[in-house]
Amino acid sequence: MSSIRSAVEDLCSREVDGLSDAGLEEEFDEFTWACRAMQAHWLKLLAKIDDRHAFSRDGFWSAASWLAVHARESHAASTEQVKTACALEDMPVVRDAYGEGEISASAVRVLTTAHDTHPELFAEAEPMLVEAAKALMPREFAYAVRYWRQAADAARAERAADERHDQRRLSVSATAFGMVRVDGDLDPETGQSLITALRAVVDAEVRAGGAVGPRTPGQRRADALGEICRQWLDRKDRPAVAGERPHVTLTVGLDALRGHAVSNGDATGSPEPCALQDAGPVTPGVARRIACDASISRIVMGPRSEPLDVGRRTAVVPAGLRRAVAARDRQCRFPSCDRPEAWCDAHHVVHWADGGVTALGNLVLLCRRHHRMVHGTSGFRLSMENGEPVFRRPDGSVLDDRAPPRL
Repeated sequence: MSSIRSAVEDLCSREVDGLSDAGLEEEFDEFTWACRAMQAHWLKLLAKIDDRHAFSRDGFWSAASWLAVHARESHAASTEQVKTACALEDMPVVRDAYGEGEISASAVRVLTTAHDTHPELFAEAEPMLVEAAKALMPREFAYAVRYWRQAADAARAERAADERHDQRRLSVSATAFGMVRVDGDLDPETGQSLITALRAVVDAEVRAGGAVGPRTPGQRRADALGEICRQWLDRKDRPAVAGERPHVTLTVGLDALRGHAVSNGDATGSPEPCALQDAGPVTPGVARRIACDASISRIVMGPRSEPLDVGRRTAVVPAGLRRAVAARDRQCRFPSCDRPEAWCDAHHVVHWADGGVTALGNLVLLCRRHHRMVHGTSGFRLSMENGEPVFRRPDGSVLDDRAPPRL
């Protein structure tokens, strides 16, 4: 065993800074082969430990529990490793190909699942499937094996599809850290619908606005999901719930909406609470942005915070005025942004809570991203000068509109 450790330490101590690019690639390929060969031998040892019950020597009930402690692995990972090790004992062609560094660990996992599903049929198809693993990229190989499994047992494939559909789930919950967590497993049809819808919004945004900015792909997908939900909520044909079409509900005090601090008995004062119905507390700045283009209901509260009077819900920007703003602006007015009117809010340049009028001369279309920017802490500011919106950078300089001239 000491000779193996010495050989590995000798290999890992080799200097790589002096290698050329081609030399780095060649050495990387050699180590990839070595890692796969050693992993294959490691799994062979693990299979023998499981077969001989060598784990019982230390008082363990299973090889997985022994491995979890011995290799400091999680129990789930240890169970999966033992499962793979035992499956390889029944897959000699896969085992040899892995030991010779010809297939990857991900290919082994796919092949192991196929073996467990159809052990008898797999034995006949094993050489063919291994050749496919050598030739195809991981995604293509996974698809090929799925097609093989369907062809091998069509009836079982249909049952498996029904089982996967029964396993669908979706969890949406507000966290204690001010975020909303989404987690779930979707059946292929629903999942593809979601992927297609998200891709359509992201692609349309890229085509309309050009550069995607500093957002990560995950952030762009999150923004796309929000856009899909907002557009559905804005549809006129939505079913009514308790007599009205559902929409996002925000509760905010008048002083907080105006940006005023309210004394809470200490010297500093604090803003009144602002909260979304399910997602929980938000900052007054977020509340002001949401209220910029929303429907408002007045609620008069008593001394014990009980509602005394609830007024009718009224749109801050009436539908006719919104249409006039859309006809004038046609798209987001932030320089160089071409996001369409349907993706925009009617932004009050001077917020109505600060006395700004809800009139054409005080309203500008802004997409949700740029609406957040002018309301947030980015430093970008907007004013109306001679009837035209003027955007300024955080340093006060004017941000020129590089978009095509309006007709």
